Amino acid sequence: MAEIKSILFPVDFTSSSEKVLPYVKLMAEKLGAKIHLVHVVRGAEEFAGFEMGAAWYSSFEKELIDGAEKAMRRFVEENGLDDAETAVIVGNAGEEIVKYAADKGIDMIIMGTHGRKGLEKIMFGSVAAEVVKMAKCPVLTVNPFK
Repeated sequence: MAEIKSILFPVDFTSSSEKVLPYVKLMAEKLGAKIHLVHVVRGAEEFAGFEMGAAWYSSFEKELIDGAEKAMRRFVEENGLDDAETAVIVGNAGEEIVKYAADKGIDMIIMGTHGRKGLEKIMFGSVAAEVVKMAKCPVLTVNPFK
């Protein structure tokens, strides 16, 4: 029987994260698992080839990381997740989520199927689909709008 002692919940601080959180809390409570929260800030390399380019983006990277860390602290406080382990990482979201899960020995990933919309989804793809394909552990996806 597989044991689930750690659950990774990638958050994007949108309403989608708020809607998926009850499932994460329920699973963690029922399984006695520790929750890990991770937010991935897009790296400059994802903007190579765009008109503004990677150099322009990288000048804002520290501000983006600081903002994400502040948003993470607020998310933890507002949702009573004081025991959760948190991380803000820079890079490709799907790849970094899978890498974090592997590095930390995560037993399950729970994430929303919708965060990005419209042009952003077309340009950057579905993070959930990428994680489902690449993760070595089970991935539970939740449609936050159903």
